[in-house]
Amino acid sequence: MQRISAQGTGTSTDTGTSTAGSPSPARCPRPAVRPPAARRQRWVPGAGRWVLGAGSWVLGAGCGAEVPRRGCSMAEVPAAPHRTTGSTLLHPLSALLGIPLDQINFVACQLFALLAAFWFRIYLGPSHASSAVRHAFATLFGIYFAVFCFGWYSIHLFVLVMMNYGIMNTASIPNIHRYSFVVAMGYLTLCHISRIYIFHYGILTTDFSGPLMIITQKITTLACQLHDGIGRQAEELTAEQNRLAVKTRPSLLEYLSYLLNFMSIIAGPCSNYKDYIAFIEGRHVHMKLLEVNWKQKGYDRLPDPSPTGAVMYKLCITLVSLVLFLTLTKNFPMAYIIDNEFLDKTPFLSRLGYLYVVTQAAKPKYYFAWTLADAVNNAAGYGFSGVDERGAFRWDLLSNLNIWNIETATSFKMYIENWNIQTAAWLKRVCYDRAPWYPTALTFILSALWHGIYPGYYFTFLTGILITLAARAIRSNCRHYFLSSVPLKIAYDVATWVVTQLAVCYTVAPFVMLAVEPTVKFYKSMYFHMHILSILVLLVLPIRPQARSVRKPQNEAIQNSVKSKDK
Repeated sequence: MQRISAQGTGTSTDTGTSTAGSPSPARCPRPAVRPPAARRQRWVPGAGRWVLGAGSWVLGAGCGAEVPRRGCSMAEVPAAPHRTTGSTLLHPLSALLGIPLDQINFVACQLFALLAAFWFRIYLGPSHASSAVRHAFATLFGIYFAVFCFGWYSIHLFVLVMMNYGIMNTASIPNIHRYSFVVAMGYLTLCHISRIYIFHYGILTTDFSGPLMIITQKITTLACQLHDGIGRQAEELTAEQNRLAVKTRPSLLEYLSYLLNFMSIIAGPCSNYKDYIAFIEGRHVHMKLLEVNWKQKGYDRLPDPSPTGAVMYKLCITLVSLVLFLTLTKNFPMAYIIDNEFLDKTPFLSRLGYLYVVTQAAKPKYYFAWTLADAVNNAAGYGFSGVDERGAFRWDLLSNLNIWNIETATSFKMYIENWNIQTAAWLKRVCYDRAPWYPTALTFILSALWHGIYPGYYFTFLTGILITLAARAIRSNCRHYFLSSVPLKIAYDVATWVVTQLAVCYTVAPFVMLAVEPTVKFYKSMYFHMHILSILVLLVLPIRPQARSVRKPQNEAIQNSVKSKDK
């Protein structure tokens, strides 16, 4: 679950945040949503929070430690719209709309990137400009967006990029992926630690850590693919590793463009180096059409797909998500599920229902940021993935989520595979496929470390390991009994849908709360039921080993591509 910038998704990108346990003016969190309960306490303006009674939980976008009721004074802490590390040019708009300036800057940059992407595709397309010009334009605009949004904190992005460029050009190929991984993740972790002291459990919903997380993904992805392409034999690689392997070290301009381009610098997503270079050089669409063998899809000549329809569709989803965020998200705060009065007066099943509602209400901000980022890339002509079974063009190569599959998921695995898709793909390529042992556990741990150092992340991902293993055991041991008839299959699907949705809600709550005390309080209020049930399942049902990827030199898509070229 990536943190994200409007993100609140994502790109800090999910950016869960929490209050620090200090009444110091410098440590006041961003404004929280007013609890919907009858017990609504006074708003502390300077503190930017609702105080639910003296010495009780002070809950912001996440949850924090106990603090005194007195909070901070208005004179000591600037109002939310003033809080940003980047440009204050749009402060009047922020004050007019009552939306924090960091979020205004994020949306403004993404909208400007959308316009620039259309211009980039039309006037700087491969037939109108050289690859060097396209690389330079994408890089310079990306740097400008980073500085505009994050000010001098954007220096962290450039430091990490240049450090790893040095590693890429000096490290031996057998170790290039190890050194790049350690340096990139180490620097990211240091920045995560510093964020707690600089931003104090998330005064800002968007800060430099979001782009840094995306750049870390790209650095480690390229390093692993370079290692595969130069340092390993084809028979040692999986089909996907062979397809994505990079055979030569990139130039400085190619490297900077891949990491800092304006389409993905703010909200991602991470993409593969070979796909990006093919896009810049004008081979992207042709390459994807060859991979799916376009002649078998009913075309008598090579088609020239336009992204306009896909962009318009994704902008509609973005608009709907924004409306839902403004109307639902702020009216159903996750914080309320551990309010003492709510816990005392609400039955367990009703609490489960409210947990589902607040989790649903938290999703639109992620849908908004990730879908807008996808639209920006598509508008530039990047993201084409081929032709579907009906002969329609697909522009989902860089899509970060599949909303329908998320909302109808009948397994924990299906939910995870359709949420933050590009981060899941990165985790698989960098960790899961390469881990010598315990790939599931190591992948969850890497995901938590990449997101940050808040305790809530580790509660979420450790709980996720347990539930994933339990769900896998249930599916492998029980599912086949329900496939004999349609009614049984429907009953099984309904039951697994309910369990999956509640399990996800139970798992991700600490991801929003961040701190230890509210997380423990939440799980106590839920009687640790998912933990207990998962452990019982693992004790009772045998765990069947999962088949790992079969290693072979070439996959079917590449073979079809070669055959098409020969024709």
